[in-house]
Amino acid sequence: MNKKILSITLASTLSVAALGLLGYKFRDEGMFPLSEIHKIDLKKAGLKIEPNEVYNPNGISLVDALVNVGGCTGSFVSDEGLIITNHHCAFSAVQLASTPQNDYLNNGFVARIREQEIEAKGLTCRITESYEDVSDRILGSVANIENPATRLQMITNQMKNIAAEAEQKDPTIKAEVSEMFIGKTYVLFRYKTIQDVRLVYVPNRQIGEFGGETDNWVWPRHTGDYAFMRAYVGKDGKPAKYSKDNVPFKPKKSLKVNASGTNEEDFVFILGYPGRTFRHRPAHFVDYQAKYVLPYTSELYDFQNATMENIGKKDKATEIKLATRIKRNANVMKNYRGKLAGIKGIDLVAKKQEEDAALAEFINGNVEVKAQYGNLMANIDQLYKQINGDANRDLWLSQIYNSTSLINIARNINVFKSNLNQQPSAQKQSYFDANVGRLKQVLSNIYDAYHIDADRRIFKRMMLDAVAFTPNQRVAAVDKIINRGSNSEAMVDDYINDTFGLTKLKDQNYVFSSLLKSPKSISDYNDGLLLLENDIARQIAELKPEKDRRDGILNKLMGDYVNVKEKFLNKGFVPDANSTLRLTYGYVRGYSPADATYMSPYTTIKGIIEKGASGNPDFYYPNIIKELWNKKDFGSFAKKDLNDVPVGFLYNMDTTGGNSGSPIMNANGELIGVNFDRAYGATINDYAWNESYSRSIGVDIRYVLWAASKIDKADFLLKEMGVNP
Repeated sequence: MNKKILSITLASTLSVAALGLLGYKFRDEGMFPLSEIHKIDLKKAGLKIEPNEVYNPNGISLVDALVNVGGCTGSFVSDEGLIITNHHCAFSAVQLASTPQNDYLNNGFVARIREQEIEAKGLTCRITESYEDVSDRILGSVANIENPATRLQMITNQMKNIAAEAEQKDPTIKAEVSEMFIGKTYVLFRYKTIQDVRLVYVPNRQIGEFGGETDNWVWPRHTGDYAFMRAYVGKDGKPAKYSKDNVPFKPKKSLKVNASGTNEEDFVFILGYPGRTFRHRPAHFVDYQAKYVLPYTSELYDFQNATMENIGKKDKATEIKLATRIKRNANVMKNYRGKLAGIKGIDLVAKKQEEDAALAEFINGNVEVKAQYGNLMANIDQLYKQINGDANRDLWLSQIYNSTSLINIARNINVFKSNLNQQPSAQKQSYFDANVGRLKQVLSNIYDAYHIDADRRIFKRMMLDAVAFTPNQRVAAVDKIINRGSNSEAMVDDYINDTFGLTKLKDQNYVFSSLLKSPKSISDYNDGLLLLENDIARQIAELKPEKDRRDGILNKLMGDYVNVKEKFLNKGFVPDANSTLRLTYGYVRGYSPADATYMSPYTTIKGIIEKGASGNPDFYYPNIIKELWNKKDFGSFAKKDLNDVPVGFLYNMDTTGGNSGSPIMNANGELIGVNFDRAYGATINDYAWNESYSRSIGVDIRYVLWAASKIDKADFLLKEMGVNP
């Protein structure tokens, strides 16, 4: 072990030992799947209710109050389908509902009666109904398959077949098979999807996004990151598309809101849908992330946001149109930079390399293990050499469609056009009629966040990036445009001016009313962007067999890697997060991110006012907050020892993306906050979790209730949740 790692390990060990003497409780990492909850001693950890009240496969439990909404987590807080989640999870729907005349995005929105609730466009609710381990069925079907690409394709097909079989048995559900351990464990999940979701209450943006990018991924935090929605179904109780005739959904379970909140060291737990973690991967994977994925993506998004922010200053409509994309980019950008800092800060690559070296020594020191896994580490090394050799081009190809809206529009039109042209003449019209509506919806979503000036500038950046690639990583579509050794930037400028000037794809009205008018109109149309996209798609298709081969090898290697690591450490692992329902638990607790620095676990309204005095626009807040604070008008929502309303709080739970909006519950299973972020050092949670630096951040329910009652006069919501103002 090198000196740096040794010093970190000793410091962590000493701090853990010292805190243990003070009576602090510690726990290992863990985003526990439903199937693993029974293995945890939650009662010993501090849970006061019975574990089967948290999850009961044979009855109703807290799990039944959980929903996946728009890629985030939410929870039912009334028997009338009322959902609480994060402000940033509702952001895109609020943006789509906003206009310069009704700027809900900045001014907030309150529906005081059901008839005023507005459609949350693009959002659905997904509720986990049940799960079933199907690993034996899937792995048994590929037991004798040696070709890695064929093996992976058969696994993928079997996953789809099992899901389709489940949906055929019960047409009311949506089924998915999720890979819990890569190449090893597979679980069938059955979901109910609610299609009609409506906005009920979204606070002013200066509350819901207080601190902006200055505070994003940072503690102390004072963001009121909460929003309320409502789920609706048809009068028959079944999921139905948005209709004024629909009625509020009646959940099996709704959470009780505890307006008393928490105190430091209280036991707390979260149920939610964490996105993806990668803790059971070798050093090569972390190194690839640190060298290629994280820096490239964060730098690209930084450029995109600077471009869009400058263009958004032109007028309010453009600012609103680009807001969601800017917010998403900024969140990813800062997250990735935090991960980079974390990987370097704890020297994670070196630590993983040492773990892998110890694993290799174990393999070579055991005859039986060596016979089965003797080539494992060498094969992983060889595969990642190939992956790293194509990294720049692969990342470019993965980002081009997200970066340039018109290229994404061209892709969707080209795919539709190709499928249409493959139909027999007699069936072209029926295919067109059956599918053009879906195409228009996809294109409409792209146009909603599109601005031609932003597209031109970002597209130029992408083109010049590709121009600079090494000979073995060329993008063929770009090479057709420029001549090596010539003035590449001038040629790119000329191409963009000509192509963007001539294309009609930039005109949504033309695309919808003329281009997509008939099978003939779309088949006859062509322009430079469609031709460019065809070239990009062709290269992606040409590279796919090799990508499939590598993915197949990786799938098998990672399954073997986990298997042999379990033998080495003589223990099992909690599977990496994969957007399926998980539980994590811990304690309300501060931490020391640096020498001689302690971060207490609560922030208050006083901190909002202090930050507001800095003059930073990210810290502007509604004047009523200061007026109420000066009068100490806290209602029943103050924390006595602080003599203030707690705004945000910290806890040492294991969370990641997707846990946004997750309900934070106390030992009695009552809602006391809403999870929305992690401290900057904890952005590395995707790769590693540690008690010393991993802290998650939630908005305290007392601040939610105080703001709803005192600022937005939404006492009707408190009443619906059973809370006295």
